[in-house]
Amino acid sequence: MDLAPEELQFLNIHNILTESISIPKTSPKTFYLITLTLIFPLSFAILAHSLFTHPLLSHLQSPFTDPSQTSHDWTLLLVFQFFYLIFLFAFSLLSTAAVVFTVASLYTSKPVSFSSTMSAIPKVFKRLFITFLWVTLLMTLYNTIFVFSLVLLIIAADTDNTFLLFFSIIVILLLFVVAHVYITALWHLASVVSVLEPVYGFAAMKKSYELLKGRVRYAAVLVCGYLFICGLIAGVFSAVVVHGGDGYGVFARIVIGGFLVGVLVIVNLVGLLVQSVFYYVCKSYHHQGIDKSALHDHLGGYLGEYVPLKSSIQMENLDV
Repeated sequence: MDLAPEELQFLNIHNILTESISIPKTSPKTFYLITLTLIFPLSFAILAHSLFTHPLLSHLQSPFTDPSQTSHDWTLLLVFQFFYLIFLFAFSLLSTAAVVFTVASLYTSKPVSFSSTMSAIPKVFKRLFITFLWVTLLMTLYNTIFVFSLVLLIIAADTDNTFLLFFSIIVILLLFVVAHVYITALWHLASVVSVLEPVYGFAAMKKSYELLKGRVRYAAVLVCGYLFICGLIAGVFSAVVVHGGDGYGVFARIVIGGFLVGVLVIVNLVGLLVQSVFYYVCKSYHHQGIDKSALHDHLGGYLGEYVPLKSSIQMENLDV
């Protein structure tokens, strides 16, 4: 990023995207390898897992299925889903760690290479994992309230209580549209904080909450845009590749499926880059500057380099 820290606060959505897309040009080999080894497997798994679960689900829904076979299919489905979620969780955090660390290294003019990024990941992953556990706790609370709202909706439908029905629908929509998007933005920003600042877990979430103030609208647009594009890609993949056997040939499904995986790879890479840039935008908006020297040493600490005792990388207020 060539802009001065105090200028980042003036970036709009278009500028943030443009700035993010330009970052890989500064170290194309590093980002190419990160994309190939981490982001591609993640994107492929997100789309391809339905190819394996769809036959099992179809078999389970068949009225002619043998009860003993049904039990076997359920076991197979649950085991597959368990390992899929573990894979998804692991590669999601690994991709985040790699991209955020690399972008920060470029920001501080620290030498960047794929090997140095991979060397830093183990320590970064631990911090991201703890933050993720706190986010999971928050999402559990959110889902509990969401389920309770659904119960209210069912009760309202059974009792013909128009007010309760209307209230339940409003609560559910607000939870889904507002809370879900906000928690997602909070998580993404907290992930960057966990890598670049000496805090993680609940402290990173608190820091993320403070940073989002005044930039919630930008965060909502970026998160909604990302979720919409991912949902559109997944929808087309399901319609054409998974369920399109009668209307599309095998070759066409392979080509379209490969193209969609490629698009999702690009979307995920850009999403992680935007996540990193948005952190600096929020810092600048709150008139906080980064001590690049301290951040440089902080990043070096992940690589086992000597970290001198000097100023914290916590940001000092800039003169307004």
